[in-house]
Amino acid sequence: MERDSSDDEEDRLNLIEENERKLPPRSGFQIGDFKSRLPTHRFSFNKRYLFAIFPPLFILLIYFTTDVRNLFSTSISIVKSDSDSPTDRMRESELRALYLLRQQQLSLFSLWNHTAFSHSPPLPSNSSSNSTLDFSSRQDLFSSPDFKAALLKQISLNKEIQQVLLSSHPSGNLSELVDDNGDPNSGAFNFDTCPKVNLNMSQRPTIEWKPRSDKYLFAICLSGQMSNHLICLEKHMFFAALLNRILVIPSSKFDYEYNRVLDIEHINKCLGRKVVVTFEEFAESKKNRIHIDRVLCYFSLPQPCYVDDDHVRKLKSLGISMGKLEPAWVEDIKKPKKRTAQDVQAKFSSDDNVIAIGDVFYADVEEEWVMQPGGPLAHKCHTLIEPSRLIVLTAQRFVQTFLGKSFTALHFRRHGFLKFCNAKEPSCFFPIPQAAECISRVVERANTPVIYLSTDAADSETGLLQSLVVLNGKLVPLIKRPARNPAEKWDALLYRHGLDGDSQVEAMLDKTICAMASVFIGAPGSTFTEDILRLRRGWRSLSRCDEYLCQGERPNFIADNE
Repeated sequence: MERDSSDDEEDRLNLIEENERKLPPRSGFQIGDFKSRLPTHRFSFNKRYLFAIFPPLFILLIYFTTDVRNLFSTSISIVKSDSDSPTDRMRESELRALYLLRQQQLSLFSLWNHTAFSHSPPLPSNSSSNSTLDFSSRQDLFSSPDFKAALLKQISLNKEIQQVLLSSHPSGNLSELVDDNGDPNSGAFNFDTCPKVNLNMSQRPTIEWKPRSDKYLFAICLSGQMSNHLICLEKHMFFAALLNRILVIPSSKFDYEYNRVLDIEHINKCLGRKVVVTFEEFAESKKNRIHIDRVLCYFSLPQPCYVDDDHVRKLKSLGISMGKLEPAWVEDIKKPKKRTAQDVQAKFSSDDNVIAIGDVFYADVEEEWVMQPGGPLAHKCHTLIEPSRLIVLTAQRFVQTFLGKSFTALHFRRHGFLKFCNAKEPSCFFPIPQAAECISRVVERANTPVIYLSTDAADSETGLLQSLVVLNGKLVPLIKRPARNPAEKWDALLYRHGLDGDSQVEAMLDKTICAMASVFIGAPGSTFTEDILRLRRGWRSLSRCDEYLCQGERPNFIADNE
C-alpha cells in the first residue's frame, strides 16, 4: 500500500530528531567560546576542533542528498501486504492459468469424445409432437459450423490464459506484446457461432386466397389463452382460403380485442385484396342484422364445436341469429385425425353466404403446410399475423434501451406448468438448478451478454435462477420488463395510445422481443413458445441455436402424480 505525504513528512521529522540526537550534547564548536579561546596574536587549529566540525557536516550532507523513502524502502515494504508483491502476483496468475489450462484440457477431451461418436443417433425430443423445433432433424453436433464454434471457444480460452499469465507483467496488456493477426476476434476467424436458419421461402407450397365478396367465414376460437386463439385464427385463414371466403375476426365481446395486438389491415395489404374484416365492419355491411346460416363443427366430441351454452348466449347477445350446431364428422378433440385440404373442402363447402366453423385449434390439417415459414398462403410479406406497429416499435425501443443487438431470449413457463408437464411423458418441468445448467450452455454457445426473461414464475424462482446462470465465473443478467417509469421513454407509445397495462398487449410485447432475439430458448409444450417460433420463422430470425429448455434431457427429479 502506498504511503501518503503525511507519512513522508513524519519520516523526515523523525529523521531530523534522530540526527539531532546523534550530535554531541555540548559541542566544543560554539561561536562565542571559539572567539574567546582564540589567541589574539595568532591562529592555531587544534585536531579536536576538526572532529567536532565533521560529524554535523556529514549528517547534513546525507540529509540533503538522500531520498528518505528509498532509504527506508526496506522497512516500508515490510508493512505492505504479501499479496502485493510481484512474486505473489505472479504465483496467483500461474495458479489461475493452470486452472484454465485444466478446463481447456477437459474441453479438448470432450471434443475428441464427441468426434469419436459423431455418428451416434441424436437425442430424442422431449417436446410434444406439435412442437416445431424438431431436433431429430438437426445436423450432428459436430457439423462444420459447430466444430468451428468449439475450436473458437478454445482459441478464446487460450488467449485468456495468455492474458492471465501476463497480468503480472508491467504492461499487463497482451496486445502490446503479441501480434493479433490470428486473433479470432480480429476478423481472421469471423463467423457466427449461431447462424440464422436458411429458410428457402421461394420453394414453399402455397395456395391463393381469392374469396368471393359475398361469402363469409365466421371464426370461432374458444380454446385456451391468446396464443391458442392466434393459432386458431391462422388455421381459420387456411380454411377460408380453401373455401374461398372472407374471414370475419370475432368481436371483442365474444373473444379477445385482436385490434389492440394485431395489425389486421396488414393481412389485407399482404394479400393485395380484402380477405379479412373485423366484426364491426361485417355488422355494418349487414346493417346489424347478422345471421349465420350454418354453424359447422370440426369436433363433435366431447361437445359439438367446443362451444358451451354460455358462449352461445354471448353470440346471441351480439344480435347474431344462428341455426343449430352441425358436426361435420365424428372427431374427438383428444384424438384428432390427420386431415387433408380436400377433406376440408368436401365437408365444409357450402353455398350459404355466412357460415361459422367451430374451434379448429386442435385440428390436424396439412400440419407441415400450415406450420411452414410464412404459412400456407401466397402473399408478399414475411408473415401474415403480426404484432401491431405500436408493439413492434415499443419492442425495438426496449431492445435498444436494455438488451442491444446480441441477446438470448428465454420463455420460462412455470405457473400451472408443473401438473401439466408431469402428465406428459417425459415431463417438461425442470428443477431450477438443472434448468440453469441448460440455459448456461446455450448462452455459452451463443456468446450473448444478457438474457431477456419472459416468465410467469414467482420472484423466488427467478431469483434462484439468476444466481445459478453463470458463465466464466460471472452471472449472466436476466432482464425482465420493468414496471412503467415516466423517466423511461421506451414504452411511451403504448402509454400515449392507452395500451399500457393491457395484459394481452404486454404478452404480445414479450413475444415480439423474444422473436427479435439472437437465440431463443422456449418452453416445450407451450403455445406461447410456438407463437414466438412462428414469428421467428416468418421474420427469418430463427437460429441454429434455438431450442427448447433442456432439449433432449429428462428432469432429474419428478414428483409423483396425485
